[in-house]
Amino acid sequence: MATLSFKNIGISGISAAVPKNTIDNYAYTEFFPKEDVKAIVDKVGIKERRFATEGMCASDLCFSAAEQLISDLQINKDEIDLLVFVSQTPDYRMPATSIILQHQLGLGKHTAAFDISLGCSAFIYGLSIVYGLMQSGGFRKALLLDGETRSKVYSPKDRKTAFLFGDGGVAAIIEQNEKFGKSFFSLNSDGSKADLIKMDAGGYRNPSTTETTTEKVVDEHGNIRTDEHGYMNGADVFNFVLKEIPKNFKSVLEQSNNTNESIDFNIFHQANDYMNNYLAKKLKLEEKKVPSSIAQFGNTSSVSIPLTIVSQLQNQLQGSKKLMLCGFGVGMSWATAQINLVDCKISNIVEI
Repeated sequence: MATLSFKNIGISGISAAVPKNTIDNYAYTEFFPKEDVKAIVDKVGIKERRFATEGMCASDLCFSAAEQLISDLQINKDEIDLLVFVSQTPDYRMPATSIILQHQLGLGKHTAAFDISLGCSAFIYGLSIVYGLMQSGGFRKALLLDGETRSKVYSPKDRKTAFLFGDGGVAAIIEQNEKFGKSFFSLNSDGSKADLIKMDAGGYRNPSTTETTTEKVVDEHGNIRTDEHGYMNGADVFNFVLKEIPKNFKSVLEQSNNTNESIDFNIFHQANDYMNNYLAKKLKLEEKKVPSSIAQFGNTSSVSIPLTIVSQLQNQLQGSKKLMLCGFGVGMSWATAQINLVDCKISNIVEI
């Protein structure tokens, strides 16, 4: 277990952007009987999702979120020395989307910019990387962007994933200030379980061909997808979460000398309602301290933790607050952090 701690680095503001295009999950019945859809939606707790329209990318959502936040905080763009873009749905295979965003946002050429591709734990991984670079003292302000268009990854004809995923983008400004105190991170991975959530083709191991883009029935339930759609073994993912996440959460809580009582909010990756309710009960967390955005936005992968903060805690972060963040998923990869927010600016959600 990789454990890290940082001093006097923190988030001064967070914003989010989502597509206007809203999907009613109960009405998402083109490929399945209504009664089957209702049973799935009731179980996963995802009532609505936002889907990017044709041509809209994760970077477009992050751009809008960043412009909103920079305006709200009245930041001089010349002071942003670092831009990190987190996504597994970038604009292109190359160049890095972060560098395109550096230009689109009007940031100076002095800005260091790079991408991170990881999945559901990636906001916390990205945060730890930015905190580490900020700790070095060579940067004035950092802009962490995290965006996903997961609606474009999964087949609408595969009931195992068709009702789970949505799209969104977030922006966070990170600065040095003594008010933030110490923060703690735990970063973990297990590549032996790489097949649990995966796209088999379309990369360089199995390049795209006519065959890999042809739909086929993939199981006895009649689910249909191509080799370039994502798939997930939900039962084994759940078992992985039960085995790894509670003990990782507890280790960071202990490392940071906190208890459930001293933490103001616990924000988990929004996988599905069933899984997150289980984690809250297993860890004996008060329901009011575990905000959820799963019903409104679904599983937005790495975006889900900051999107939950923006959508559910906008008016609850005045003063000093202690947060536990916990992300887990594709890889398999998981990360937990205890951070402090002090008068953190939460912008209104932007719809584009």
